[in-house]
Amino acid sequence: MLAYVVRRLLVAIPTILLLVIASFFLMHTAPGGPFTSERPLPPAVLANIQAQYGLDQPLWKQLWDYLYNIVVHFDFGPSFVQKDRSVNDIIARGFPISLTYGTLSFLAASLVGVALGIAAAIRHNTWLDYFAVSLGIAAQALPNFIMGPILILTFTLWLGLLPGGGWNGGQWEYLIMPVIALSTSYMGNIARITRSSMLEILNSNFIRTARAKGLPTRSIIWRHAMKPTLLPVVSYLGPVFVYVLTGSVFVDLYFSTGGLGQSYVSSALTRDYAVLLGVTILYGALTVVVNLLTDLAYAWFDPKIRY
Repeated sequence: MLAYVVRRLLVAIPTILLLVIASFFLMHTAPGGPFTSERPLPPAVLANIQAQYGLDQPLWKQLWDYLYNIVVHFDFGPSFVQKDRSVNDIIARGFPISLTYGTLSFLAASLVGVALGIAAAIRHNTWLDYFAVSLGIAAQALPNFIMGPILILTFTLWLGLLPGGGWNGGQWEYLIMPVIALSTSYMGNIARITRSSMLEILNSNFIRTARAKGLPTRSIIWRHAMKPTLLPVVSYLGPVFVYVLTGSVFVDLYFSTGGLGQSYVSSALTRDYAVLLGVTILYGALTVVVNLLTDLAYAWFDPKIRY
């Protein structure tokens, strides 16, 4: 297992490197720049600004300096647009917020989705099964960029029960709507996958043998059917965690939480190359790590797997 983890990490390094190089050249080939606006700067002023940030150097030299600062100093450089702020400061301020409600959304979607799927499979073709399937379809039909405005209209403007935005230190009333908006999109898929997997396992031969031996239903579900049921669910939960963090862009915009997604969108609009690359590297590294943890969890659920 250790050799497998080392191999995956060795593969992750060139993967992230290629991601950085591709993102770097794509952003620099796009028209415009961080210092272009409707009112162009005088050529002498623009030349001084570009020299200060090293943008007057050839692209290969800019890329080399950028990679050197990341690898040696873990420094993503200064922001081109936000004065006196570095990319490290922006990430350190926004990422904990996105990680907080992203993790809560992931837990809510996983727990509720798995519970609905198991209940629907056990009570197959009953009202509970129909309710779980209907709820899953409704959740899939309302992605987070649609659910967000609906929640604000309902609970803030009409009912006046919850604040329509802000963070305020992460108090619970500011977390409810972002978590609901971010978790419902994936809750339906998790419930559907769990239900299908549980139905397949309950019709397996080893489950019939367990019932023939007279084992109680609770023991059959929790001791024999649960682990094989969760195998496809675990494979789906790994990417979901990354999707939840990257999908927080819409939640940050609608609820003004101050998370990393808001900085990512604003940096894309203003061509703040440093912030864009820093967030891209962060999300790329998270994707690699989460996929690795997913594979390890898959091996724990199914001991027949050997890496």
